[in-house]
Amino acid sequence: MLKKSKPTSPGTRQLIKVKAALSKKEPEKKLAFSHFRRQGRSQSSGRITVRHKGGGHKRLYRLIDFKRDKFNIPAKVVSVEYDPNRNCFINLLNYKDGDKRYILAPEGIKIGEEVISGENVTLKIGNRLKIKNIPVGTSIHDVEMLPGHGGILVRSAGSAAQVMAVEGGYAQIKMPSGEIRMLKEDCYASVGQISNPEYSAQIISKAGRSRWLGIRPTVRGSAMNPVDHPHGGGEGRAPIGLRRGPKTPWGKQARGVKTRRDKKWSSRFILQRRNK
Repeated sequence: MLKKSKPTSPGTRQLIKVKAALSKKEPEKKLAFSHFRRQGRSQSSGRITVRHKGGGHKRLYRLIDFKRDKFNIPAKVVSVEYDPNRNCFINLLNYKDGDKRYILAPEGIKIGEEVISGENVTLKIGNRLKIKNIPVGTSIHDVEMLPGHGGILVRSAGSAAQVMAVEGGYAQIKMPSGEIRMLKEDCYASVGQISNPEYSAQIISKAGRSRWLGIRPTVRGSAMNPVDHPHGGGEGRAPIGLRRGPKTPWGKQARGVKTRRDKKWSSRFILQRRNK
């Protein structure tokens, strides 16, 4: 649910945040640890390779179980927690053998419910099973790309993929982007949609809040000089000129340009490219 703040100050006048029923508890000590954030810099050269990252509040990294390889052991959902390292919420699971693990929280799951992972378990939100045993039309998330490698697809807030068909050892999956691709039917996936679907509707409202999140300022190219950006220069507000389209600061085409390698090994598994 979205919450609009009272305009008691300039910083709260436009502020809209997600209001969720989260557990008021500290992160699990054995599953949370400090880690070095590179803040956009290359590990080898130390130079900035991803711009506009740096600063921000201190964070503890929560160790997420993307494999969920404790098969056929029921686990109870103990809490729904905020994770500063991702835009969705996370669940703390307490397994019957005493083990505790974090997973990505699906939308609609409640504290006290039981979830389980297995090859052919009950079709229920939060359960994890092989794609070949999931009915066509079911929404899934945290999808494996290779069997046993753990979920790497469909992990952001509010996203969900859909099972389109299963035949010939492969499953056809429709991604949130609209892309339809084939995955091996033995890959595991979790049932349901990722939590926090209203994340993208938030309004940060002030520059300071972006800095708390580790986002540094972004300067428009049109506000720069010609020496600094292809869009720069001109008297007053000026268009991009005679160029075919928008450019990056290094002169390459931006927005709508395909960046995927022509001979990438996994391209043969894509049946339909994503929506533009």
